[in-house]
Amino acid sequence: MGFSILKTRAAQETIGRLLAGYLKLVQRTNRIVVEPADIYEQVRPGLPLIIAMWHGQHIMIPFARPDWMPACSLVSRHGDGGFNAVALRQLGIGAIRGSGALGKKIREKGGASAFLAMLRHLKAGDTMVLTADIPKRARIAGIGIIQLARASGRPIRPIAVVTSRRIDFKSWDRASIGLPFGRGAIVVGDEITVARDADDATCEAARLSLQDGLDAAHARAYALVGDVDPGAGLRQAQATAEAAVSGQAA
Repeated sequence: MGFSILKTRAAQETIGRLLAGYLKLVQRTNRIVVEPADIYEQVRPGLPLIIAMWHGQHIMIPFARPDWMPACSLVSRHGDGGFNAVALRQLGIGAIRGSGALGKKIREKGGASAFLAMLRHLKAGDTMVLTADIPKRARIAGIGIIQLARASGRPIRPIAVVTSRRIDFKSWDRASIGLPFGRGAIVVGDEITVARDADDATCEAARLSLQDGLDAAHARAYALVGDVDPGAGLRQAQATAEAAVSGQAA
């Protein structure tokens, strides 16, 4: 692989700072509604918590963090993780490097060490912010976030942050980034708790509940800005594609 100037620390620092500055502009120039209106009063006494989002929506999530909420986010070791970590730092959010994966890739992507780091941060009082779905498995909640809730004893809250004016990318996760001078919505779903002694069936039920909660939060957030979630059909499309491949293999 050839050298890329974009991978240098100086370049990632610059890009991250520019991204953070842009997001601050978007936040200042959008009229944002929050639902439920008293959500911050609801969650503050029970901090820290685990904030769950769908991949592709992560760019806008910093809008939802009030200044009094210490928070860290799980950020990929690869790709755009470097400048995302810088942007988060500029926005007052810490970064834990690692990402979700399946099977043998967990160690390669730093999943195990990141899991332990997240437990330490939750114990220290930091709210954790992370995507519920893992790369290339859009809108399918993974079991990792459920395991984090079980091990830490902390509740999960699904969240969606969207704007009426935005760019929707044709990526696998239908990533979006807001534009200035529009309307915005922050929607937080019901709390999901996982007991420390929860069995596999209970954890699977919690995973499906989180999946439904994230879908509902996104549908409501987009409705509040007069639009429809561009990623709403990703899970069904993926299931259809996987069924077709399985049928061909058989």
